[in-house]
Amino acid sequence: MPLQPDFRQRVHQAAQSNDWSTLAEWERSLVSQNPWVLHARDIQVPPPDGWRSFVFMGGRGAGKTRAGAEWLRWSILHGRCRRAALVGPALHDVREVMIDGPSGLKWIEPLKCRRPSYSPSRRILSFDNGAEAHVFSAEDPDSLRGPQFDVAWCDEIAAWMRGQAVWDTLQMGLRLGADPRVMATTTPRPTDFFKGLLAGPGTLVRQASMAENAENLSDGFVAAMQAAYGGSALARQEIHGELLEDAEGALFRRQMIDAARVSEPPMLEDVIVAVDPPATSGPAADACGIIAAGVREGVAYVLADASAPGLKPLDWARRAVAVCREVGAREIMAESNQGGEMVRQVLESAGADVPVRLVHAQLGKRARAAPVATLYEQGRVAHVGLLPTLEDQMCQFGAEGFRGSPDRVDALVWAIWALLRQGSGPWVRVL
Repeated sequence: MPLQPDFRQRVHQAAQSNDWSTLAEWERSLVSQNPWVLHARDIQVPPPDGWRSFVFMGGRGAGKTRAGAEWLRWSILHGRCRRAALVGPALHDVREVMIDGPSGLKWIEPLKCRRPSYSPSRRILSFDNGAEAHVFSAEDPDSLRGPQFDVAWCDEIAAWMRGQAVWDTLQMGLRLGADPRVMATTTPRPTDFFKGLLAGPGTLVRQASMAENAENLSDGFVAAMQAAYGGSALARQEIHGELLEDAEGALFRRQMIDAARVSEPPMLEDVIVAVDPPATSGPAADACGIIAAGVREGVAYVLADASAPGLKPLDWARRAVAVCREVGAREIMAESNQGGEMVRQVLESAGADVPVRLVHAQLGKRARAAPVATLYEQGRVAHVGLLPTLEDQMCQFGAEGFRGSPDRVDALVWAIWALLRQGSGPWVRVL
């Protein structure tokens, strides 16, 4: 029996008055099987009609994953969907977040006997009514050629490395049922693909902030995030879920980063790891910037961002050494403004088996970064895959109101300088 448009409103009224007699027997049964209708915020529930693609964008912890999982579960259990597609940034993300995560499809099912089962070898999530959800990675658009579906749930779609190609291939497969649909959940990023999706015909967009979901987060978490990042561009995107264009005055632009992006690096002539150590250590410390990059025929390729906050010296040193071994780096370059010779000693204690070169900055961060930004404009730097946290910091660095330490950008600048601008310049002293 179809749900009436005022169903959720009547459910909430019944719950508040504790008088369930206002609902039909089948409606009461539906509520007992789907307690989500009691707790969901209106913004988390797509309207029944008027869209083909529903984009729920929000800050971290805004309830996006739960909304996507509950929509798909409802569609499957109530006959709208028999064959679904689950698409995430990588296969690991689909498994760990969309299926097995605390808000994933397996754990939102209140009845243990009805929880879906996942077959890793087939990459299929099977439900007790015979419906199936097939798992795909946004790294592989061609894997979506051939299969067909009646619904799809796409997670972190703004972070898809090959977003347009994956989306286009998925659309060709949405050809089952009377009304195929897609729900996309994501923290927004101003990529050309994502902005085009929002403006596309048949797309309905909703936005939510972390604060709206505060009752489902740890006590004090929202306040702590606001205190640390409030008012910054990072907060507007990652906490409030706003779609930001490049910040005014920022040295780097997303368009020039996207234009040179590659999925795989060529055979490289040289590879290094650059480290920007934090001034302090412990949970409140700034991130240690750790960037791996290589060069081929005058073009630098940024291979990995292993930066991490809150680490003790030996921990960040071990992290840098691990990345060095992973990418086969020739040397580790480390800024010594904070720590001097001790930086070298910590890296060697962590097992560094390649030379450690210390450099000392003589100019400010923006002055050092400006020549590297010029290299990006000239197309002489390419990112291998999507490096979202680094790229977000790059596109905010130098803008009015930028807060915090540009640790990732600092390490990036050292890496690119070492590969493309060899020799000491007016802004660096090699030790």
